[in-house]
Amino acid sequence: MADALTLTPAAAKRIAWIAEKQSRPAILRLSVEGGGCSGFQYKFDLADHPDSEDRVSETDGVKLVVDPVSLDLVSGSTVDFVESLGGATFRVENPQAAAGCGCGSSFGI
Repeated sequence: MADALTLTPAAAKRIAWIAEKQSRPAILRLSVEGGGCSGFQYKFDLADHPDSEDRVSETDGVKLVVDPVSLDLVSGSTVDFVESLGGATFRVENPQAAAGCGCGSSFGI
């Protein structure tokens, strides 16, 4: 499926940990907003439930949900959680992004 979204096990584990700390369901909403240094930026939030039109993928019991408008911009992407000396962050590996930026949270098509 070309528009499939993937949540890595590392990202699923981190989301489950955050959700547990906040007493929320382990559902990560990925959305895209205009802005950022490359035109679009990724936004992450915990969701209480998927909406009826959301695309939902699941890894290790953790759901990743994306609305139809954002899905057009992130289809085929992988959401990962990486820890480095610079800090820990969720990173979207988006095959559609023609341009990115150093912060890793914005992209251009």
